[in-house]
Amino acid sequence: MSKKDRDKKKKAGISKETTIQLIHEILGKNPQQGLNYRQIAKRLNVNDPDEKQMISEILNELSENGSIKEVYQGKYKTAKAPSRGSITGTVDMTRMGYGFVVSEDIEDDVFVTAKNLKTALHGDKVKVLLFARRKGARPEGEVVEILERWRTSFVGTVEVMPNFAFLIPDNKNMPFELFMPSSKLNGAKQGQKAVAKVIDWDPKSKNPVAEIINVLGYPGMNETEMHAILAEFELPAHFTEEVERDAENIRGEITDSDIQARRDFRDIPTFTIDPADARDFDDAISVKKLENGNWEVGVHIADVTHYVRPGTLTEEEAKQRATSVYLVDRVVPMLPERLSNHICSLNPSEDKLTYSAVFELNEKAEIKDEWFGRTIINSDRRFSYREAQMVIDTGEGDMKEQLLLLNNLAQQLRSKRFALGAFSFERVEVQFELDKEGKPLGIKFRDMGTANQLIEEFMLLANRKVAEFIGKKLKGQSFVYRIHDKPDPEKISNFRQFITRFGYNLPENEDNLPRAMNSLFREVAGRNEQNIIETIALRAMAKAVYSTNNIGHYGLAFRYYTHFTSPIRRYPDMMVHRLLTAYLNKENPGSRDKLEKQCEHSSKMERFATEAERASIKYKQVEFMSDKMGQVFEGVISGVTEWGIYVEIIENQCEGMVSVRDLSDDFYEYDEENYCLRGRSEGKTFTLGERIRVEVVRADLQKKQLDFKLVD
Repeated sequence: MSKKDRDKKKKAGISKETTIQLIHEILGKNPQQGLNYRQIAKRLNVNDPDEKQMISEILNELSENGSIKEVYQGKYKTAKAPSRGSITGTVDMTRMGYGFVVSEDIEDDVFVTAKNLKTALHGDKVKVLLFARRKGARPEGEVVEILERWRTSFVGTVEVMPNFAFLIPDNKNMPFELFMPSSKLNGAKQGQKAVAKVIDWDPKSKNPVAEIINVLGYPGMNETEMHAILAEFELPAHFTEEVERDAENIRGEITDSDIQARRDFRDIPTFTIDPADARDFDDAISVKKLENGNWEVGVHIADVTHYVRPGTLTEEEAKQRATSVYLVDRVVPMLPERLSNHICSLNPSEDKLTYSAVFELNEKAEIKDEWFGRTIINSDRRFSYREAQMVIDTGEGDMKEQLLLLNNLAQQLRSKRFALGAFSFERVEVQFELDKEGKPLGIKFRDMGTANQLIEEFMLLANRKVAEFIGKKLKGQSFVYRIHDKPDPEKISNFRQFITRFGYNLPENEDNLPRAMNSLFREVAGRNEQNIIETIALRAMAKAVYSTNNIGHYGLAFRYYTHFTSPIRRYPDMMVHRLLTAYLNKENPGSRDKLEKQCEHSSKMERFATEAERASIKYKQVEFMSDKMGQVFEGVISGVTEWGIYVEIIENQCEGMVSVRDLSDDFYEYDEENYCLRGRSEGKTFTLGERIRVEVVRADLQKKQLDFKLVD
């Protein structure tokens, strides 16, 4: 196409002036997110290649004249400065008492001294008055208003004095001890762990005043520590009696009218595959051969929303929890056990109500037809992953025809997914062998075989196709998507530089990044540096979240993706079931704003649950190593900071730190650019990924921290 023809096409489409205005609006609404021309084109519903090219040219022009800024290659942010002398943001507090306020109103974080934080704490939303900024200096300010407290309760250890007490918080971002009159101890004793709530804080006083609201027990006991982890992330440990009663009143019987309103799959071979210790089963798979030679595969999901109705206490509790929490030794479910383990769970040899995605596939795993709706099933067999893997490996055992067929289809679906650009992240999962008191006896790693991949591929298929059904066929309708943005190019550039020290390289072509990453993962498999390279790669990726604004799922290479397959343990899946029902019945789906708020809450609770799980793993790792003082292990340097090096033991993945002050042979300085500590006199380095030997010298359960020393 000639330039003249292109100009005509531009005039016929969106004008340049309008495009400039819309670009400023989009960047202004997303001040913290760098956007490239493709993402902006998507938000403008621009698909024409020439109009996309115009957007790219405009972005370059606006960047050159300073009205927007290119934060890294090809990604842009608004250059608009705060219109007033104040901003709003979130406090990121340090153990030393000072903090930084992260705001969408300004590019740089605002430094606030301990004195100028007033009574603001880590995570609080605040209004900050900006000081006059010196040239080249970081912005500074003072908190003038606390808009929203992130939390008012804290977990810590009780220190009892003659007439008063303190709670010493576990949270490293809480630099103040909580003062408590003796009358506010509520039975807490010296040295116990407890939860205290702040009830008053005079800005003139150094310490907030608090009262004990929950006594957890003595440190070091398994129940105390697990409940402390839950309380630290403000996650509930139990259901209230009112919620339990509400769940008990839910009728679990299946009526004739229930059956008549559903598609009946009870005579079709059906099974579940789950971990051996699973107690709730929210997905099952059925398969039968059709007369045309194709296969009908049903992905059947527990129909939780049939039982849990809007407006009930059980519904409100599930909405607030948003997810089940998986600690090392327990599951804290989103739904009461009567529902999660009994009424909704797809237990074998029982009629169960399900919500299903049913597909017709040919021998090449090509989808020829699809159907979504409510069903009834009766599972023939409950497999553990190990049992299903044995059938797949040997070709012998229960339901071998169905398992072998579905495994073949799943592997084809998997190959197609990777060919389209999906990432192959398969991190090793740590499992603990625990005694009756929860003490760790051993550490092992969960195997991820083809039986796991069988379930994974059909769950991914159901999630993708449900999202496509809404996103493609009902364009513009409100829906809950699982989205995953592209990685920050700067982080990928740093990762690319990092792996060169191991002799690997990563092409700079952004479009080939997933394929290049997968090739790298295959290359490092089984090598000493595998875990550290995969860990750093994961850190370079964006985080997946829930949203009504669909931008696709980069990691899975899906244009449309949602969560449909786990409503027993994830509230967004319940939202998706209700939305799908509304659209199938041609009903109003409700307010998009309410959906988006619940998406944000669900993403936040998912993050808390993940952090709590990691904290429980870290605690058990330290506990496991606590009787191994003086023992020497082979390890890999997994982190480098100015205060020391983190080392991960190869045989059990327990991580500890060698403090820089214990490296007495030289004065070591942190070389951030090269991920290493470097000796000033001798030039000796300790580099990320390097293999070294360490001795265990301390295991601090309170801080969940292992200390090592270097063994020459």
